Amino acid sequence: MTLMKLVRPSAGQAIPAMLEQTALGAGFALTLADRLAIERLLCDGATLIAPNPLLLTALLRHKLRISRAAREPAAHDLVVSGRAVTYEIEGEGIRTGTLSTSCMPFPNHVIVASLLGATLIGMRALQTGPLLRSDGSITSVTILDVAASPVEAAA
Repeated sequence: MTLMKLVRPSAGQAIPAMLEQTALGAGFALTLADRLAIERLLCDGATLIAPNPLLLTALLRHKLRISRAAREPAAHDLVVSGRAVTYEIEGEGIRTGTLSTSCMPFPNHVIVASLLGATLIGMRALQTGPLLRSDGSITSVTILDVAASPVEAAA
């Protein structure tokens, strides 16, 4: 069994302020399905498996509070569950993964029940925002591209 030390960011109230500043620009928007999926993750305790569950739970709750409702169908540049997202974490290079509200990790998927997934959901292409790390540090992530899921592309 591994014991982990839970780390609270030293910035304290600076995290909500940073997210709100990001939201003032392009903002965050959640589809009804994504909002319900996040609420289900929180109710089911899916965040408890994260490296820093307190931080993840607080981030998801805050994202629910500050995000506006997305128009349906979701805009093509909006990061929603099921879409492939190409993103760049500051100093780590470019990556691509499909955003998933599942609790099960799959190859090439980014789960919303992670700090990265919770950050990405609701962002738009070319938007940059703060990325919280499980050790309490903060870096930035930029959405480079959002691609429709195969189901969306067929419609």
